Amino acid sequence: MFGPLLPEHLSEFVVGIVLFIIIFIVVRQVVVPRFETMYKERDEEIRGGIDRAEQAQAEAEKALAMYKERLANAEDEAAKIRDAAKVTGQQIQAEMRAKAEEDASRIVTSARTQVEAEKAQAIDSLRKDVGTMATVLAGKILGESLTDDARVRMTVDSFITTLSEDSTLA
Repeated sequence: MFGPLLPEHLSEFVVGIVLFIIIFIVVRQVVVPRFETMYKERDEEIRGGIDRAEQAQAEAEKALAMYKERLANAEDEAAKIRDAAKVTGQQIQAEMRAKAEEDASRIVTSARTQVEAEKAQAIDSLRKDVGTMATVLAGKILGESLTDDARVRMTVDSFITTLSEDSTLA
C-alpha cells in the first residue's frame, strides 16, 4: 500500500526501531570504545615511530657532523705529516749532498796526494835509473869509470832539469 519499504504492520516497525536502538547502544558502548582504543594505540605507535625516527635522524646528523670533523682533522694531520716528510726529505737530501761533496773532496785530495807521491817516487826512480844508465853510457863513451857519486848526482840532476825544461816548453 504505501510502498515496498514501509512495513505492513506497525509492530514490525516498532521491533525494528527497538532492535536498531539496542544495536546502536551495543555498538556505542562496546564496539566504538574498542575501535577508539585501537586507534589510540595505533596513533601512539605511529607517533612513537616518528619520534624514534626523528631521534635516529638527529643521531645520524650528529654522527655525520662528527665524521666530517674527524675527516677534516685527518686531512689537516695528513697535510702536516706530508709537509714534515717533505721537509725531512729535503734535509736528508741536503745532508746526503753535503756528505757526497765532502767525500768527493776527500777522494780528490787523496788522489792528488797519491798522484804527487807516485810522481815523486817515479822521478826519484827515474833519477836513479837514468843516472845509472847515463853514468854507464858516459863511462863507455869516455872509456873510463865514473864512480864518483857527487859527479854522478850532479850529471843526473843536470840531465833531468834539462828534460823538465824541454817538456815544459813543448
